[in-house]
Amino acid sequence: MKEIVLPCPQPTQQQFLNAKTKYVGFGGARGGGKSWSIRVKSILLALEYPTIKICIIRKTYKELKDNHIDELKTILNGAAHYNDTDKELRFPNGSIIKFQYCANDRDLAKIQGIEYDVIFIDEATQMTEHQLNVIAASCRGVNRFPKRVYMTCNPGGPGHQYIKRIFIDRRYEGKEKPENYTFVQSLLKDNKALDESQPEYREQLEVLAPKLRAAWLDGDWNIFEGQFFEEFIDDPNHYLDRTYTNVIEPFEVPAGWKIYRSFDWGYNKPFSCGWWAVDYDGVAYRILEYYGCKKDSPNEGLRLPPFEVFRTIHKIETEHRWLAGKKIIGVADPACWNAESGESIAETAGKCGVYFDKGDHARLSGWMQVHYRLSFDRNGYPMMYVFKNCREFIRTLPLLQYDEHKPEDLDTDGEDHIADETRYFCMCRPIKPVLPAKRDPYYGHPAHLYLDIPKEDIIASPYPEERMEIKYD
Repeated sequence: MKEIVLPCPQPTQQQFLNAKTKYVGFGGARGGGKSWSIRVKSILLALEYPTIKICIIRKTYKELKDNHIDELKTILNGAAHYNDTDKELRFPNGSIIKFQYCANDRDLAKIQGIEYDVIFIDEATQMTEHQLNVIAASCRGVNRFPKRVYMTCNPGGPGHQYIKRIFIDRRYEGKEKPENYTFVQSLLKDNKALDESQPEYREQLEVLAPKLRAAWLDGDWNIFEGQFFEEFIDDPNHYLDRTYTNVIEPFEVPAGWKIYRSFDWGYNKPFSCGWWAVDYDGVAYRILEYYGCKKDSPNEGLRLPPFEVFRTIHKIETEHRWLAGKKIIGVADPACWNAESGESIAETAGKCGVYFDKGDHARLSGWMQVHYRLSFDRNGYPMMYVFKNCREFIRTLPLLQYDEHKPEDLDTDGEDHIADETRYFCMCRPIKPVLPAKRDPYYGHPAHLYLDIPKEDIIASPYPEERMEIKYD
């Protein structure tokens, strides 16, 4: 067998190579040496375990070819035979590295029908949670080989929220166990080889807009490229004090607060119903939700008849202690009043004792209202909170992206049903944007104009947040 020469890994790459948990995450920013680590780890496994079956997956075949197939062929230099028909590298000891792509759910069929011992998912955040779970389920088999799923990932993309939950926030659900997960944070500064050979790459990242720079250079998982509602923050550290987070701990809703219901109909796609409590200052709290999405199949509806949906909504409103006996103001998509094919959705709802007013369907102004409410004031308080039990809101809202052809609008190919009914609610309670306090244009000016004014003649602003501190020599 020909000699294979591998360069020495950087410290974070070595951590990735040594990790032995079932799920290993690696990344955080661009230029962290993720693809190199996958290539090296796959070679090491193939050489150490004869007949092991390994799979490397990316979103498209072109990405696979450019980042892994061609690079591995060069590194191996004939030490393994590449079969272009089967898209796999075969080693003399019987080990196989298979290459698969997953651009959409249809591509899952050719992946889930095969058992793999080790799976590498490169740029995992570019795939949905559903796709990642289906792929991971193919990591199985009765043999002595390790069973691991390696995921490299940067902030952004359909899988962002899922990757952030399990690797960054370390919040686990169902059968997920903390001891099965390892995450290695890798930034550009950790990849000294790239930083030294291409120093201008860091400069290119440093001149980006602040939020994009935070994601690409600093690996900030609270912000990512293309995120439509970049104001939305879910920070468990502030669930109780309610500052700089939109998600909070639930509490008993005071009796005097107004209650609203917003609704977006769906059959093949999910329907969404959200209940909101509005306090005396106009702050909105999403307290409950009923989302018609098929389990483990994001953006696929339950296909329930309207009568059954509204009967359930009526049951919730008559039995839940936060809603029972309350006057509930309903607002829904104007399309619910379309009766061209028979009884309208709104008429069916009325027969079940669930009533709505037509929502304002203006998209751009509606999205701005959502932006306004999610934004934080100078003290860290927003005008919209979400109880942490509203899991579908928390899951879907951060994943929504800008439309490539309509820069101010949301991409309707995303799972936008909760966002739509939230928009209808916000449009029935419009607010003005929170603006920063104005500062005197001469404050801090080198002319020191204020130094000539006697201290006793300066009148304090009636607005404390606008008061300026004047220093005297």
